[in-house]
Amino acid sequence: MDVSRARTRDPAEWLETCPDFSWPLAEKVHDWILTWEPDLTESIKWNMLCFSGRKLVCGLSACQAHLGISFFRGTELADPARLFIPNPTSTNILSVRVTTLEGFDREALRRLLHAAVALDADSSIPPAPKAVRTPWPMPDFFKEALAQKQNRAAAEGFHRLATTYQREYLVWLSSAKRPETRDQRLTDTLKALAAGRKWAQRKLA
Repeated sequence: MDVSRARTRDPAEWLETCPDFSWPLAEKVHDWILTWEPDLTESIKWNMLCFSGRKLVCGLSACQAHLGISFFRGTELADPARLFIPNPTSTNILSVRVTTLEGFDREALRRLLHAAVALDADSSIPPAPKAVRTPWPMPDFFKEALAQKQNRAAAEGFHRLATTYQREYLVWLSSAKRPETRDQRLTDTLKALAAGRKWAQRKLA
């Protein structure tokens, strides 16, 4: 799915057209958010169902195998229940990944939301500066592949990407545990980069 192009601008239609797996999760979490914070407004941005107060507070991403709940100032929120997954990028967005609501810590999510809304409402607290992260090293096998003549388009595509988008590819390639997984990811990466795609768009035909 091309995350840069929303399938609809209507929140109700967005919910109705979620993937089968994440649709019931999105419906329930959407209801929770508007029950807990009824003054938030809904909009569609980056193919996400977003909720705003003064500014963007959080958003839902309905994926094929999970529901993502992103908090736009997540790095400024206390998370004692450890709902947030690590963020390899340099943004302040942190996300919760939900695959089932059975056993999910609903109250921890509610506390996160209330804290996020309170933070957004306080105009005296400016957003934290973006986190500065150590550059992710380029795997040798990827560096060697980009240096090959037949991969010139992929190399040019990679170097045109912003550092944040380059990092997504580097983390993905580096995290492959098995040689066959690494080889497949390298093939997919070279193909996507030659076509000018970011990591999130790599599966487009």
